[in-house]
Amino acid sequence: MNKKTGVFIASVVVAASFQLASCMSAYKQSVGGDTSIVVSKTFMTEFDVAWQAVLESLKSARLDVSNREGGFLQTRWLENTSEKNLADSFGSANAYLKAQYRLKISLAKGFYNGKEAVKIGVQKEQLVERDVLEGWRHIESDSVDENTLLYRIGRIIQIKTTIVRIEEEKTEREIRESEL
Repeated sequence: MNKKTGVFIASVVVAASFQLASCMSAYKQSVGGDTSIVVSKTFMTEFDVAWQAVLESLKSARLDVSNREGGFLQTRWLENTSEKNLADSFGSANAYLKAQYRLKISLAKGFYNGKEAVKIGVQKEQLVERDVLEGWRHIESDSVDENTLLYRIGRIIQIKTTIVRIEEEKTEREIRESEL
């Protein structure tokens, strides 16, 4: 088998896999399956710190469900028609009459390499309405908002742990100075 044949076979396999993947998501959507993506990240911190970081990152959004014991948060539906129309104006000519989304955040305690860790998953449900007769239609997320929220949560966790570490060092220094 020569090099050209190998490249051709590889390109056919890649094209076929993309075709099958798109067919599968269309099939899932047609039978009412969940095609939304859950973006998750593991943070090396305590559950309480992660929970507070999630609440702080969502302070501008009103919460619909807040279950600390279950590790689940859900925002109310937030209107984002202007953002969707602005973003889609560069890509398509169709504008949305209404658009709304909500975020679902799950937190799970665990251990990673013997240290306490929390896995945080973010899922965005986006609904759009092009006209009154069509009704609300679910569209897939581009994962930008989910990754942005996880970044914010990570930065808040980093700030909180840095503050705790500095306070502990200050306390130890004051104890040593008082012993002298």
